[in-house]
Amino acid sequence: QVQLVESGGGLVQPGGSLRLACAASGFTSDYEATGWFRQAPGKEREGVSCIDIGTGTTYYADAVKGRFVISRDNTQRTVYLQMNSLKPEDTANYYCAAARTPCTVVYGSRSLFYGMDSWGEGTLVTVSS
Repeated sequence: QVQLVESGGGLVQPGGSLRLACAASGFTSDYEATGWFRQAPGKEREGVSCIDIGTGTTYYADAVKGRFVISRDNTQRTVYLQMNSLKPEDTANYYCAAARTPCTVVYGSRSLFYGMDSWGEGTLVTVSS
């Protein structure tokens, strides 16, 4: 398996920006996709974004499209989530996860991205004035 560590969470005002990072170690060559998910208090986990590591193809949930950008640095084995124009409803614990297949997207589902078998511990993002 691969080990994932998230960083970059914190408190930000509405309209502000944050960049999350997901650093991978271990058997990273076995993995083809990295996704970001979030879970707000009292709510189910939802998919946010996913990137195919080899091709760089990206996918986004409708709620974040146009505001969030996912990218990868293969030399650093790190995937980033640039979050702009943040809203209070973006407040959640953000988790990254890795899959051994390219992003598997199930439109209409809350989780959105499937096939993840390694997960990080999460980083908290709070959007509040």
